[in-house]
Amino acid sequence: QVQLVESGGGSVQAGGSLRLSCAVSTLLPTPYCIGWFRQAPGKEREGVAIIDDDGTPTYADSVKGRFTISHDNGERTLYLQMSSLKPEDTAVYYCAAHLSGGYCTPKYSEYPYWGQGTQVTVSS
Repeated sequence: QVQLVESGGGSVQAGGSLRLSCAVSTLLPTPYCIGWFRQAPGKEREGVAIIDDDGTPTYADSVKGRFTISHDNGERTLYLQMSSLKPEDTAVYYCAAHLSGGYCTPKYSEYPYWGQGTQVTVSS
């Protein structure tokens, strides 16, 4: 069983930065995908940034060049560095993982392990 706990959310003005952290309860056995998803009010949950066990990241087009995902399996921590934040980045951010190989899909339904979420609010 994998338990995930996010931290680091908060309120920031547009153009600012935040770093989210996700503590992972166990070393993840390969292969795996782990990443960040977000859900804004009235919208579907979407994949933001996902990284595989080789360290290869994928990003949503809306955050490319602004967000950076990193994962230290030995330290059991996932990070999301967010810069140049925009009001449309406002959402609850979740970390999620699955223990399967292949392509790290951004489809949230493919991920069985989830954290409780952390709120990010960006004001204009």
